[in-house]
Amino acid sequence: MKTRDDHDLVRRFKEGDFSAFERIMQTYQDRIFNLCLYMLRQREDAQDAAQETFVKVFRNLKRFEPEASLYTWIYRIAVNTCRDQRRKRRTELPESDLPYPDTCSQAFAEDPYDSMEASELLRWALHKVPEKLRAVIVLKEMEGLSYEEIAEVLDISPGTVKSRISRAREKLCRLLGKK
Repeated sequence: MKTRDDHDLVRRFKEGDFSAFERIMQTYQDRIFNLCLYMLRQREDAQDAAQETFVKVFRNLKRFEPEASLYTWIYRIAVNTCRDQRRKRRTELPESDLPYPDTCSQAFAEDPYDSMEASELLRWALHKVPEKLRAVIVLKEMEGLSYEEIAEVLDISPGTVKSRISRAREKLCRLLGKK
């Protein structure tokens, strides 16, 4: 959605038109869910995080400044929500005990290439990449954000974004057995 349309929806919401928020949700809910899924690894956790993201957006939308980009603002809320959930979950379940992603079976624990489709293999590899690297690669390659937008979402410099993307790509290539 164009920034002008987003800002019009925000203006309408601030004026009391709650259908504008429904439109914002419809526009971004799938992208936010997918981002949460890649960050959290579990469908239920991703659904919870996406829902919590939109609750936070609803509560704070009246304070949104129109100079900013709505989708980077929403993405930032989603990333922070996912980080909070991961921190909370870490106290409940050690990383080594986390189950494999839903679409992947225990059978690939020894040789993932035998039992997985290409998309499953990529998903498996993404889940093996550290969260800081996974976040930038998902935002860049899957969501199509620019370096500057990713920097804004993650509150890091564009140079850090570039280096993390490079490291993420290297790690993915190693995991997938490509040079």
